[in-house]
Amino acid sequence: MAENGGESCCRCCCSFIFTSGLTALFMWLSLRTSMPTCSVQDFLVPALNKTDNSTTARNNHTIFFDIKLDNGMKDKGVRYDTINLTFFYGQNYSFPIATYTVPRFYQGHDKHTNRKALVEANGVPWEAAFEAVSNGSTVAFRVGLATRVKFKILAFYTKRHNLIVKGDVPVNDSGKKVNKKGIKLKSNAPHPGNHRLRLEFVVVIFTVLIIFLL
Repeated sequence: MAENGGESCCRCCCSFIFTSGLTALFMWLSLRTSMPTCSVQDFLVPALNKTDNSTTARNNHTIFFDIKLDNGMKDKGVRYDTINLTFFYGQNYSFPIATYTVPRFYQGHDKHTNRKALVEANGVPWEAAFEAVSNGSTVAFRVGLATRVKFKILAFYTKRHNLIVKGDVPVNDSGKKVNKKGIKLKSNAPHPGNHRLRLEFVVVIFTVLIIFLL
């Protein structure tokens, strides 16, 4: 009888550990988040279009852009603060040629949002840029995006996290970006939430083991 009781107790303990581990894993997966993906879908600089030799085209110093924000999470929404877009030309990253602000908004789970606009560019050496593309080269513009986001998990929001990304957009003699596919804006910084959530998962498992040992 004592042996049967011991086996029963052992089975109960193993079942408890297994169930607790699955619960902790489920909680960790439910809290795990990923940053939205930002990309440049379209980028048009009319002044660099070689096929249009009109004075109007040469004096058109605007840039049309289409930025895509993609929330790939299946069960979590994203609340964006004001998004600040900054545009640079060439290697000069100290002086922006244009800026644009996107008002704050909410994005549902597994949704993507496009923001399109026209900005006036100042400080671009237009004659040199046009000469470069006319000779078969490309010129590079840089797009920088900065905002803060918080994630909606069920009915609750996390704290805000910085989202700062950038990317270079090569433009050819058509005045359009070279790549037909979207250009992903990237950051060298890791997603701030992942390391914290891994630590939280370890803490949960450790707590479960301590309770069991006590």
